[in-house]
Amino acid sequence: MSDTIYTVARTTPRFAFIAEAEIVGMGAPARVSELSARGCYIDSINPLPKDANVRLRIRYGCSTCDFAGTVIYTHAGFGMGVVFAPLTAEQRSTLDVWLDELARKLD
Repeated sequence: MSDTIYTVARTTPRFAFIAEAEIVGMGAPARVSELSARGCYIDSINPLPKDANVRLRIRYGCSTCDFAGTVIYTHAGFGMGVVFAPLTAEQRSTLDVWLDELARKLD
């Protein structure tokens, strides 16, 4: 394992978030394990390559929301980080509800 130290500057808080996910067109099961206002981390044994465009369907509780995004990094055999494309008002509303719930759980 590398001894390189990585620092990550985040512009928005990231929350642990477990939700069912579907990578539209892949048919392989996936799940979201982290969520922020700008993107998410998708656990998948077959992550897409960096810079790939992706369509996600995320199911959390009683709500489902589709997102477009771009893979910004991958961990072979584990998953990938996805930054969301510009969000519609409906997508932003759903995401804000999820994030508000996650933030309240930290209090």
